[in-house]
Amino acid sequence: MFFYKKEPFQKNKFKTSTKIIEVNLITIGNTGIFNFYDYKDSNLMENFDYIILGAGSAGCVVANRLSENRNNKVLLIEAGGKDSYPWIHIPVGYFKTMHNPDVDWCYNTEPDETMNNRSIRYPRGKTLGGSSSINGLLYVRGQHRDYDIWSQLGNKGWSWEDVLPYFIKAENQERGKSKFHGVGGPLSVSDQRIKLPLLNEFQNAAEEFGIPKTKDFNTGDNHGCGYFQVTEKDGFRCSTAVGYLNPIKKRPNLKIITKAHVKKINFENKVAKNVEYWIANELITVSANKEIILSSGAIGSPQLLQVSGIGNPSKLKELGIKMIHELKGVGENLQDHLMFRPIYKIQNIKSLNKKINSLFGNLLIGLEYVFNRSGPMTMGASQLCMFAKSDPSLEMPDLQWHVQPMSMDTLGATKNHDFHAFTPTVSNIRPTSRGHVSIVDKDSRTYAKIKMNYLSTNEDRRVAAAGLKLTRKIVLESETFKKFNPEEYRPGIHLNEDEEILKAAADYAQTIFHPVGTCKMGQDDMSVVDAELKVKGIKNLRVIDASIMPNITSGNTNAPTIMIAEKGADMIINN
Repeated sequence: MFFYKKEPFQKNKFKTSTKIIEVNLITIGNTGIFNFYDYKDSNLMENFDYIILGAGSAGCVVANRLSENRNNKVLLIEAGGKDSYPWIHIPVGYFKTMHNPDVDWCYNTEPDETMNNRSIRYPRGKTLGGSSSINGLLYVRGQHRDYDIWSQLGNKGWSWEDVLPYFIKAENQERGKSKFHGVGGPLSVSDQRIKLPLLNEFQNAAEEFGIPKTKDFNTGDNHGCGYFQVTEKDGFRCSTAVGYLNPIKKRPNLKIITKAHVKKINFENKVAKNVEYWIANELITVSANKEIILSSGAIGSPQLLQVSGIGNPSKLKELGIKMIHELKGVGENLQDHLMFRPIYKIQNIKSLNKKINSLFGNLLIGLEYVFNRSGPMTMGASQLCMFAKSDPSLEMPDLQWHVQPMSMDTLGATKNHDFHAFTPTVSNIRPTSRGHVSIVDKDSRTYAKIKMNYLSTNEDRRVAAAGLKLTRKIVLESETFKKFNPEEYRPGIHLNEDEEILKAAADYAQTIFHPVGTCKMGQDDMSVVDAELKVKGIKNLRVIDASIMPNITSGNTNAPTIMIAEKGADMIINN
């Protein structure tokens, strides 16, 4: 895409591929977003009630809520640095933050036999705000049935009716307050500041096949086609660092430490007592009077549990780790949404490809953002969303589309195609395949293995093929698109059988960056936490992040993660 070359930040300037556009980042919109803050000397407390490991999508929320009570002394530890890199705050900057080691852990998955033995890059945020600082900004809660199933699995208090108040509590909805939406919360949720005729035509085409137009995917029933809402305010990203942490950073009972890598959690008689972490080469130990909260995400949280002695005994023994408590489910149950990326050429209507590839087009894009805070620079990872069913007999949609008005060979490529085309990506949003996160070293600085097994069940292969075929039908068989002479660029119209379509499509498939489930909540033998998010068999230790999801939600996972953090913090406060 257009902002592809990684450049060092120059004060009061940002680059397009044409020229430097002078911008006063401090005063744009009077947002205060670029008033960068330093946490190095944030309070001098050494005695803490709560220690939160990870200042990501969940950790920032928990830190905010626990420190509201001035009697709670709270420590927040983050392995990454401050969120001062300007491209974090420009919505389209995810093209410059993902795979950037300054703000991304830059994981890679293990080769996946179900995806032509490919290993794929696996971004996770390594900065204040975590993945909410580098993600695609898309706000989707999932379906009411997702949470009702969580409750039916024995997790009392996690039904749709139970969690909806926490979605509302978190939200500052641009459209105003309603039965399903809130105002005044820390997380700004806004309509996108770009709409294109091409995307409107896709809505029209989908409607021909019984998929209705919708303006709200967040009422518990997300069937339909419409524009995503995004976590933005006035054209800037609203991460949990911006929404939850920045406004309360000066609370005297909150200490925030960055660039601190947690070594492990220590226990006495299965009671979580203290945390060891490195700053540079110095090892520091800090104790918690009440609880330690693990909010390091679906990759980091199971890794820290394992290096601390909680997990599968056979795995930990091999690595010489002292066993604290057996929980075989730690690191198991890994789920994600796999995104297939078909591309369709079009005529007689414009995509963004040529504008993005043009020097003059880039200049116009930059100027539009500078003066109006609108246009392509405000785009989330996708603009148009659609939920539909792979089988009409299903109760709820099991497919999601992220429709992008542009195309490129690979996600994040430095150049878009030189022809007009668009990318209606499609995903199975309730996969049955499961992977795992496994440590390979007792040193937490050594990356764990991430094994996805994306298409390892026949059900997932069937749904994936159905999604690609339905996409083809909407684009190539609708009356709406006939006037645009659509042509399937990939996977290729000559492919008709499910397996041959999947084999070709797997060469370009990518994660949508939704790992969950590796410390799942539940009552079975593979559960790691209970319905109050307490680690089973251990006192004073909880996990509060996306890893606790028993089953992945039917859509993008950042909004549900923030909800989990709101609810988890409430459980601690009311304990």
